[in-house]
Amino acid sequence: MKRHAIAACVLSLAFGSVHATPYVFEPRHSEGVMRWSHLGFSNPGAQFSRIEGMLEWNAADPAKSSVQAKIPMSGLATGVPDLDDDFRSPAFFDFAKFPAATFVSARIEKREGRNHYAVVGDLSLHGVTKPVTLDATINKVGVNPRNQLPSVGFDATTTLKRSDFGLGRFVPQVSDEIRIALTIEAVDAAENEKLEKAQAEEEERAKAEKTN
Repeated sequence: MKRHAIAACVLSLAFGSVHATPYVFEPRHSEGVMRWSHLGFSNPGAQFSRIEGMLEWNAADPAKSSVQAKIPMSGLATGVPDLDDDFRSPAFFDFAKFPAATFVSARIEKREGRNHYAVVGDLSLHGVTKPVTLDATINKVGVNPRNQLPSVGFDATTTLKRSDFGLGRFVPQVSDEIRIALTIEAVDAAENEKLEKAQAEEEERAKAEKTN
């Protein structure tokens, strides 16, 4: 019996080490910036926020992880109201028809350097899906000291040709190439669910105390 128990424990540990743990993006700390060249004189940009996503994190071998993300186009902002209106319109991103962009990884490859990876996948934007490679660096893996949640943080960059996605208006005066930089923080999905449940229960108790 003891031998079987030890064998079962070993198999459990081995099985667990090769499987990924679901992590969810923390939208308050996950965002991106895109930049383009305007007539060669300046490099203005836009920020996109409220990125949603799931990271299947393999701590033993990050290259065996996977990631998918959803970027609400309503979270895109330049800080210039007229340009924001143009971006929302059918002439550019057409938020009403295409409310979100998505990315789904196909594979992750280790690159030279510590915590350096290539994340290869498909980006769907403006009704078009194209292969994209993100140059990613893992910033930190550990427990967030503020909420005690296991967390993973990474940055990623890529360069796209906007004309590939049917967004080629004003090329070449405004550059076809768009540089994108992302920073993502993800937390253990199961532990985050427990925390959110506990917080909701605490809020309900506080409301009940006020009414009594």
